[in-house]
Amino acid sequence: MPTINSKRGEEIVYLPDFEYFAPDSIGEACQLLSQFGAKAKLISGGTDVLVKMKNELLAPEVLVSIKNLEELKKIEYVPGKGVVIGARAKHNDLVYSELLAKRYPSIPGAAKQMAHNQIRNSGTVGGNIVNAVPSADLPPILIALSATVHIVGAKGSRSLALEDVFTGPNTTCLAPDEIITEVIIPDQKMTGSTYMKFGLRAAGALAVAGVAAAVWVENGVMKDARIVMSAVGPTPMRAKKAEDFLKGKKITDELLAEAGKKAAEECKPIDDYRASAEYRRNLVSVFTKRSLRKAIDEGHV
Repeated sequence: MPTINSKRGEEIVYLPDFEYFAPDSIGEACQLLSQFGAKAKLISGGTDVLVKMKNELLAPEVLVSIKNLEELKKIEYVPGKGVVIGARAKHNDLVYSELLAKRYPSIPGAAKQMAHNQIRNSGTVGGNIVNAVPSADLPPILIALSATVHIVGAKGSRSLALEDVFTGPNTTCLAPDEIITEVIIPDQKMTGSTYMKFGLRAAGALAVAGVAAAVWVENGVMKDARIVMSAVGPTPMRAKKAEDFLKGKKITDELLAEAGKKAAEECKPIDDYRASAEYRRNLVSVFTKRSLRKAIDEGHV
């Protein structure tokens, strides 16, 4: 394939040569990934892969594009299964989905906080998951809503809870020939959910810390809660002690504040150029309380 180039300032940056395949089926894509192994890289929106290639952080000899797999772009409700989001759905597809706005408005809300409009027009749900960036915005709210993923490989398929996909920064449990095809959000009792984050710019910034919350409230009592933190650990993290603390208790501002403190104790932030670990813990405490309150007050998932 011809070499692609782009300008970075006055310097011309060339992508390394690579073979390119655009299969017409998931099975064929998995077989190609199996055939070429570590030499191959899957590509869909390209907002991560191409940038890394341009910056010489990635040099695959083969790119396997799933651009022809139109079935992976769906966002639909399947009775008995739940809301199904195809891995090729773009971030802006989530933002403007009427189905999601009706059933899970917290998902379009989270997607709208991601990057800038140009990136949201290209980046995909599957890509956001498999890149496994600790500060990613979609995984926390999807995990809070008990999402699972359907995975297809050369040797068969399997389903897995989304929270079990991540094994560390930029790493997942997927085999080299496996592709996430769907994200499934099951029907559930949660009555409200939301995702909040703090970034260093007004819009489009990576999360310094983020918190997703999903709650089940009856008669002012917290029947169940799921709290998922981003950018404060090697993977999206459930605040399970805070969740357990909330269950069965009458909702008060003091209760939510205490849950925030417990979540802050559970997270594992690091010091980096964007924030100190201590600052991130403080953010988790504050945003846990705010996310829970918003999920409770809005009263819809």
